[in-house]
Amino acid sequence: MTTLQREDTEKFAYRVRRHIVETVIKYGEGHAGPSLSCTDILAVLYCDVMRYDPMNPQWKSRDRLLLSGGHKCLALYGTLAEAGFFDKSVLSEYNKLNSHVPAHPDMKKLPGIDFSTGSLGHGLPLACGMALAAKMAGLDYHVFVVMGDGEHGEGTVWESASLAAAKKLDNIVAILDRNCLQINGTTFTVHDTALLEDRYSAFGWEVRIADGHNVDELKQTLSAPPIPGKPTMVICNTIKSKGMPFAENKVAYHHWHPDAEEGDKALAALEIYANERWGK
Repeated sequence: MTTLQREDTEKFAYRVRRHIVETVIKYGEGHAGPSLSCTDILAVLYCDVMRYDPMNPQWKSRDRLLLSGGHKCLALYGTLAEAGFFDKSVLSEYNKLNSHVPAHPDMKKLPGIDFSTGSLGHGLPLACGMALAAKMAGLDYHVFVVMGDGEHGEGTVWESASLAAAKKLDNIVAILDRNCLQINGTTFTVHDTALLEDRYSAFGWEVRIADGHNVDELKQTLSAPPIPGKPTMVICNTIKSKGMPFAENKVAYHHWHPDAEEGDKALAALEIYANERWGK
């Protein structure tokens, strides 16, 4: 990735982070922590990896994106707005009655959402169905599914992991947003996710590791060709609430209820980052 390409992707991610923070401040609550941890992943997918057309969101040959943890929807909404699927003003409707941007993504409300998600553990089963459909129809699209480490306590994840390997679904790229926190505490105390690399390898997947906040590393890893006949799992090590230093790696900010002081602090931190990074 050239310096200019890197800067464009990083600025895209920065704008999405601002959307997340500003939306939660305006609405008064929201899942800021997990949304901020996957922001760079989504930015790289939409800036550098995925094939899509915001003017033709139902294009048959587009790559598919499934946000398995639907509570991270603020990151997806901000990303789709920045990618041109709809006007950014729509974000002001977040979680209002009859909103286009409810607290979990709804494929019937907005263009660019490939499936409604919310219940954890359903993203990978859906990805298997979409990937199988592509194989049967002779289409060459890829299915990208962003998963959380906390949801790996769901049995449907492992049933689907087995199926994907058995059906040789090399058009699936699963992405693990491994921030090591979930609503009840650390993933190591709720259920140990330390050996996910070994587990996916044992199921027959190609496993790759990336820094979930390094856009160069993410692009290289996410765009690498699959191993023929093997689904790919990209484990991204991330920081929950990335971009809000006072909240990073703190489980209390999984779902954020900002007061005025915290809201100002979050916006100031983003401004400082932009000034230090780009001088503006």
